[in-house]
Amino acid sequence: MPPTPFLLQMLGNFFSPHLHAFLIVISDTLRIETSIRAVSSPIRIYRIWFFLAVESAAKMRRNETLICAPLMADTVDQLVELMHKAKLEGADIVEIRLDHLKSFDPHFDVERLIKECPLPTLFTYRPTWEGGRYDGDEKNRFGALRTAMELGADHIDIELKAADEFNKFMNGNRPGKCKVIVSSHNYDFTPSAEDLGNLVARIQAAGADIVKFATTALDITDVARVFQITVHSQVPVIAMVMGERGLMSRILCPKFGGYLTFGTLEPGKVSAPGQPTIKDLVSLYNFRSIGPDTKVFGIIGKPVGHSKSPLLYNGAFKSENFNGVFVHLLVDDISKFFETYSSTDFTGFSCTIPHKEVALTCCDEVDPVAKSIGAVNCIIRRPNGKLFGCNTDYIGAIDAIENGLQGSHNIVNGSPLAGKLFVVIGAGGAGKALAYGAKEKGARVVIANRTYDRAREVAELVGGQALSLAELGSFHPESGMILANTTSIGMQPKVDETPVTKEALRYYELVFDAVYAPKITRLLREAEEMGAKIVNGVDMFVGQAYEQYERFTGLPAPKELFKEIMKNY
Repeated sequence: MPPTPFLLQMLGNFFSPHLHAFLIVISDTLRIETSIRAVSSPIRIYRIWFFLAVESAAKMRRNETLICAPLMADTVDQLVELMHKAKLEGADIVEIRLDHLKSFDPHFDVERLIKECPLPTLFTYRPTWEGGRYDGDEKNRFGALRTAMELGADHIDIELKAADEFNKFMNGNRPGKCKVIVSSHNYDFTPSAEDLGNLVARIQAAGADIVKFATTALDITDVARVFQITVHSQVPVIAMVMGERGLMSRILCPKFGGYLTFGTLEPGKVSAPGQPTIKDLVSLYNFRSIGPDTKVFGIIGKPVGHSKSPLLYNGAFKSENFNGVFVHLLVDDISKFFETYSSTDFTGFSCTIPHKEVALTCCDEVDPVAKSIGAVNCIIRRPNGKLFGCNTDYIGAIDAIENGLQGSHNIVNGSPLAGKLFVVIGAGGAGKALAYGAKEKGARVVIANRTYDRAREVAELVGGQALSLAELGSFHPESGMILANTTSIGMQPKVDETPVTKEALRYYELVFDAVYAPKITRLLREAEEMGAKIVNGVDMFVGQAYEQYERFTGLPAPKELFKEIMKNY
């Protein structure tokens, strides 16, 4: 509530210079556009700042979707400690999992938990038959939930399968302010849209104030059906798709009107598969800024969880106040993915292993260079819904390699790669891109691949030579060669793997690895030990992202910000 005129006058009389300076700082922090510096009256300063600050804060948070921290602990003392940690992390509400407590006194413990919790509460006492840990008498379980309602809990969760019995137990009473969440969990698959609609109707009929259902993603396209139900629901809905393929459901629920999402305090300490951390929701995905009109971008791959693309793009989106979110997309069938997510709200995609070549066939229009390479790593959905594909891999990688060679070659015109023997490991989309880029710079290209026939196909496209990967260790026709690994060999978690022996690396002047997780792979570490210059995948990653960002947003790429983000990584 704004201060009274008397208090404002007191502030003006005694603290005017300090108040003025303080409000200017706060206004700058919130990026409030105002002529506050020119306003002399402290009362007018406060009023201008107060209303503009409220308006600015509303703009900064584009949704009302809550972040709920599931709390699981052996003791009540531990739960209380976790509650305060949840508030510090940025949670809006906590789910108290009573079924995880080793010992439990319903009245005393629930009263304490409610009294000491700094956030609104949701009490869950999940039985084993619905994925929880409680295996006792149902009346005792119902009694604990009723006690929570009577003592002031904000929400309780009761399973659909038990809802009728619970309602009979309660005799139709709903004590206190408590909202009843009726929930259903499917740990096997995601039903059809029709079956999900019928499920929601049954949950509503069971007396739910808030509908909750969680399904399991067998394919990322399963999430679309859940979005469809959520956005058209006439009652508050909590709708989650479990597993890595369902991650998008947890991040994008504000866009589709979800009541809340779950975010954990620590990675891996989840109450259901696929839950992100609160930190990632707030800081990585800019969850508070996601609204119905937010554009969706993502990195398509398999695997994809290692990708730092969301870190890079969401950092830039936030810096530029661009209304978009960039997510991980674990895709099995890329054609099916594009057919399912055909809305223009799904605006742009980075594409990584193993989809770059098939992705090209999904595009309505392909850049001539990408067509020559035979692979795309960037796809834009035009306003008319058509897909445009291009390739920025070769630009980022070749630039990084040329920069790595600078200083050792006195090149006035042309490229330091001209005339070099350039060995590419891998014959997939990234391998094709680097082979194309090296050829364009005047290098002599060699393709090494596990499958020789595949290496030969790519070599023929660029007029190069083919080798099997097994032959690479004994391939050293000359010294001063360039080696570029474009496969996932050495990527987390298999960090001890390398595509070539350490001894063979003595013949290379420079070794490049497209893998950037870890930043220094075994291949690069051993190459450096053998005296070669090394270029890591981060340089390629940042370089190829410049053009993608500009295509995604229509804005100049914030190159220094990109470098700073990845330097910290």
